[in-house]
Amino acid sequence: MDVAESQFTELYTRHHGDVWRYVARRIAGSDIGDVVAEVFLVAWRRLGDVPSGSALPWLYGVARLVLANEARGRRRWQELTLRVAAEPDQAVLADHADEVVSQRDIAVAFGRLSGADQEILRLVAWERLTVSEAAVALEQSRAACAMRLMRARRRLRTQLDVVLGGAVRTPQSAPSMSNWGG
Repeated sequence: MDVAESQFTELYTRHHGDVWRYVARRIAGSDIGDVVAEVFLVAWRRLGDVPSGSALPWLYGVARLVLANEARGRRRWQELTLRVAAEPDQAVLADHADEVVSQRDIAVAFGRLSGADQEILRLVAWERLTVSEAAVALEQSRAACAMRLMRARRRLRTQLDVVLGGAVRTPQSAPSMSNWGG
């Protein structure tokens, strides 16, 4: 067993029960094991970052972030379920041709954006990353990423207005930019 493995084994043996109880006090059910496993996976991947004298508080911090990600994922799932449940009524009323035209308009507007704007929008809209997660992917601060996303959304709206010929958009005629956070 090499040094990293023995260090991780000691960390796991010493703190697994504490982390399990920390997570169990915050969520219930079979998800506890998954969250604890994710905490220790992060600890393994970032073993060099684990403070030697205060590993347990560091593990609690990781657990807090993993729990926040789990909660965010559950909220997204619930929101998606509600949206899907509401879709059949709208799908019956909507004209498919309007949807195709709207998608084309958004695609044309999106194509007119810079590569940097397209990338931030793809990360948030298509990959469903949070601003914090996109900041990590782009190796930027969260604040810089949030500003970049806001500006990219604004430029997308501007390009969409250009594509639509400056026509006044009513809620019924406007292409949906909900996936873009707009």
